Amino acid sequence: MRNLLEFLKKYNYWFVFALLEVASLTLLFQYNSYQGSVWFSSASYLAGLTLEADSKFSSFLTQGTENQQLTERNLMLEHEVEILKELLLAERQKHDTTAVDTVSTIALLKDYKLIPAKVIGNSLDKRENFITIDKGMYDGVHPDMGVACGNGVVGVVYMASGHYAVVIPVLSTKSNISCAIQSRGYFGYLHWNGGPTDKAYVDDIPRHAKFEDGDTIVTSGYSSMFPPGILVGKVMKTHDSEDGLSYRLEIKLSTDFGNLRDVCVIDDAAVRERLDLLRQATDSIKPHTSK
Repeated sequence: MRNLLEFLKKYNYWFVFALLEVASLTLLFQYNSYQGSVWFSSASYLAGLTLEADSKFSSFLTQGTENQQLTERNLMLEHEVEILKELLLAERQKHDTTAVDTVSTIALLKDYKLIPAKVIGNSLDKRENFITIDKGMYDGVHPDMGVACGNGVVGVVYMASGHYAVVIPVLSTKSNISCAIQSRGYFGYLHWNGGPTDKAYVDDIPRHAKFEDGDTIVTSGYSSMFPPGILVGKVMKTHDSEDGLSYRLEIKLSTDFGNLRDVCVIDDAAVRERLDLLRQATDSIKPHTSK
């Protein structure tokens, strides 16, 4: 015991120095966005290597590599089914759907590039959860891309390094995904406020909307992140909004976030190109103020 006390007394300045260094670095990275992003990129690479090794070992024990192909195929099939449903509905209502229209609509599938990835890190016990995947910018993954699995929507890419990316999942208070009631046309925004990992809410459904418990909720396609028709969940209950002007739907999520292994990042280059063109057109017609 005496030797320990002598050691601490002899080197106490070094311990104080190390403690102050840790405190200063913590403040630097926490309150400065640029330094924080640099730290995140470096730390995420090292953490990603560890998480990837652990994930590969777990995946080897539980699932085969063919799950990536099945996940990608399931997403494509879900999208095709949604398109065919819309075509059948249009044919019943208008009776003028042609073969050319059918081919043109289905051809939109080619605009969506799916990047298979594996989940190597996943939190469920926080209000702002994150998912880490083993694909990054070198694989074509960039922020604001949608992420889905064979069972439905997962989230949106928040930040990407060379080989890894962090996803804001549906199970985060920062998540905000445009959704619609399938075949009814009414849309709102998907939110999660904590609590059970299999339940979320769709807000801003208009009061005149007609729907039933058990109706399917899908992505609306009103953004560049997700194509229309990706499964989100089913309506469990209906609540009034806080202001009483709209409905709030309680949703049973289709994605099992506690057993999430294989996902696909959705890269819709065509939609991004159209949005860029729209922004350019908007900027070009802005009135010029005279000096």
